[in-house]
Amino acid sequence: MNTRRALAFIFCTVTLDCLALGIMLPVLPTIVLGFMGGNTAGAAEAFGVFATTWGLMQFLCSPLLGALSDRYGRRPVILISCLGMGLDYIFMAFAPSLTLLLIGRIISGITAATIATSFAYIADVTTPEERAKSFGIVGMGFGLGFVLGPAIGGLLGGFDPRLPFWVSAAACLINAAFGWFVLPESLPPERRMAFAWKRANPVGSLKLLLSHRQLIGLAAIDFIVNTAHQVLPSIFVLYAGYRYGWNEATVGLTLAFVGVSTGVVSGFVVGPAVKWLGTRRALLVGLAFGCLGMVIYGLAPTGEWFWVGVPVMALWGIVGPSLLDLMSRHVSESEQGQLQGANSSSRSITGLIGPAIFTTTFAWLLGWLPGAPFLLAALLLLLAACVTWLVTAAAPADASS
Repeated sequence: MNTRRALAFIFCTVTLDCLALGIMLPVLPTIVLGFMGGNTAGAAEAFGVFATTWGLMQFLCSPLLGALSDRYGRRPVILISCLGMGLDYIFMAFAPSLTLLLIGRIISGITAATIATSFAYIADVTTPEERAKSFGIVGMGFGLGFVLGPAIGGLLGGFDPRLPFWVSAAACLINAAFGWFVLPESLPPERRMAFAWKRANPVGSLKLLLSHRQLIGLAAIDFIVNTAHQVLPSIFVLYAGYRYGWNEATVGLTLAFVGVSTGVVSGFVVGPAVKWLGTRRALLVGLAFGCLGMVIYGLAPTGEWFWVGVPVMALWGIVGPSLLDLMSRHVSESEQGQLQGANSSSRSITGLIGPAIFTTTFAWLLGWLPGAPFLLAALLLLLAACVTWLVTAAAPADASS
């Protein structure tokens, strides 16, 4: 297989999927707010239920899809996921009530397996030495998707809050068609693993993360980092509207700025940073910038100050590819899908607890310190940096130096 061509295919897949997700970001909380009669605190709690439910579905289904990709290949899992998301966005576009919108979100949580399987795809086609850089390049697809998606979603939402759902559906269905014709399989039959329910259930899949002492520590870091990350999708839109009076268009443009900054870091900074600093120092530097960015977000008195924190926060993007690189080195080639499914299950747990923590904090402290959720996230990243310092101190030279 031509590795460059395969990475280009998966890059396009991730970009289109993130485009579809990004288009909805500026409008979904607003729709929930409309169903709640304009009650911001109530909408925050309801949106927390949405996010928690989505995380629960990811927790239950990600290891199953990861195990299926180890057995039947990455390609069918990616294509089915894209098709399912496209049909689900159509369902949500028609949803006339909060309950039906929640059902659509549940289906979205079940089908949104493309990202984890895409990382397994990358592990299949790259060498360990190139893996962090490749994860970073594909991470640039996230950035591009979130550059165009929120901007489009914000602008379209100004005309009709449901219109972004239709555009998201079109992006996912186009992606499925694109993948059908051009996405090659990355896992040959001789490297596939027999399907077993003990690895496909959430508890069984997490056992893989306990199979190696350092893998346990890396999984703990990933868990803390992703818990902190939940603050952004959980309360950002409501926070920006409450504190700065931003409308859908301004929120969309801000998220586009976040996407540009993240894309630059993922595509052009991750590889050189890991090569220059070494994985351990790159992790610590990325966590330090993430912590500082959260503090700026939480204390910013104006929207302009919030924007100052965006490029600072973007350097947090060094962390993810470095962690994925280190974790992928501790499992066999036939277990890469299971590893990514286990990672998704772990992150799904953060999707269960994170939104509840941050939306509740936001609702309770709304009139006193609305930026409290971001400050709490900063403390979590500081904790992650401490764990990183301890876990990677005795790591092998090729992984941590």
